[in-house]
Amino acid sequence: MIKRLEGKVALITGGTTGIGAAIARLFHLEGARVVVTGRNPETLAAAKNDLPGIDVVASDTGDPDAAVRLFEHVQSHYGQLDVLVLNAAIAPHVPLADFTTEDFDEVMRVNVRGPWLAIKHATPHFSRGASVIFTGSASAVRAMNGSGVYGASKAALTSLGRSAALELVDRGVRVNVLSPGPIDSGVIAKGRDAATVTAIENHLKTLIPMRRLGHVDEIARVALFLASSDSSFMTGEEIFVDGGMTRF
Repeated sequence: MIKRLEGKVALITGGTTGIGAAIARLFHLEGARVVVTGRNPETLAAAKNDLPGIDVVASDTGDPDAAVRLFEHVQSHYGQLDVLVLNAAIAPHVPLADFTTEDFDEVMRVNVRGPWLAIKHATPHFSRGASVIFTGSASAVRAMNGSGVYGASKAALTSLGRSAALELVDRGVRVNVLSPGPIDSGVIAKGRDAATVTAIENHLKTLIPMRRLGHVDEIARVALFLASSDSSFMTGEEIFVDGGMTRF
């Protein structure tokens, strides 16, 4: 069987859990040498066991010095960068009036400044024909209670992705945005009791025409399409994988 990413080097920020880890596994199966990043010591340690054959690197996506070190690591260990998935993000569920200034700044630091720093420092290392994938969100276009700041950060990210697509096109680099809807990735369950999780999931299902949450592997397969030559005539696009949530 032909592996679609054979010989490629892929870096996935926020790749130790959830959607990022699913993408990492699939890219590895498809022949890529894969690097994932995270900043939580526990999930980093777990990923080293759960993601065999994948390079797990501690890196804070919003830290300028960490961004420099990350791409120096990729260059020194692999000598090229063919796929960059900008997946690292935080998604606090807090009403606008209850958000603190510090929490607002942290969301923007991780979700917007982080991807900008990655593009800034990755650009000299991209191979011709490289693919960049921004992980957006249906929350950027579908308002939901408690997701205002997160949605705003993802709307900014989508705009950043379009600008990057235009600026990098002459280098032969494609940039697209992959925007999931509600996904069964473990994020909803984080810090919540079982009854609350069930209530949130049931509510979300009422907003999705397909009446279910997505699976991380469904996002990973679309990421593979965008990373591979199958999408060679696509740049500046946004693909929603949300069960129809933003379409109707």
